[in-house]
Amino acid sequence: MNAKTVKIRPAREWDHLLINHVIEQAVMTWDLPERVKQLSLSSYYYHEHDFEHFQIIVAEMDGEIIGVVAWERTPITIQGSRRALLLHGIFVAALKQKKSIGTQLFRLAVEAAKTAGCDGLLVRAQKDAEGFFYRMGMKKLDVEDERKDYAHRFWKPLK
Repeated sequence: MNAKTVKIRPAREWDHLLINHVIEQAVMTWDLPERVKQLSLSSYYYHEHDFEHFQIIVAEMDGEIIGVVAWERTPITIQGSRRALLLHGIFVAALKQKKSIGTQLFRLAVEAAKTAGCDGLLVRAQKDAEGFFYRMGMKKLDVEDERKDYAHRFWKPLK
């Protein structure tokens, strides 16, 4: 796929239904039982009010949204002193996966973290996405407290 054919732009509130369609396509590719995917799907959807809390960027091709990345607008503090931009999610439509769209979207989140003066980028990944985040240079964080720590947390240091 030629990267020039993909347009990156900020999402608009009225894009949320199209964004959710991309999320649904992506989630349905995960290696989970169908019932689990169906039950959890709505928890990944974005709504109009989410634009108050997240920066949401979409990738378009031929006027169709094919990918989305979202991160928290306000950096968080982890492990007592490190400022992190929390990557909320990267989703790419099923037929557009493995064509560098997710990589482009990830790079936007890294640049946003740098601009915000963060020490790094943090993501709570879905297990199927671990390989992607390793390829993006992220390191898996150890689980220090099983009651609090999500098992698939990844960190990309920026400083």
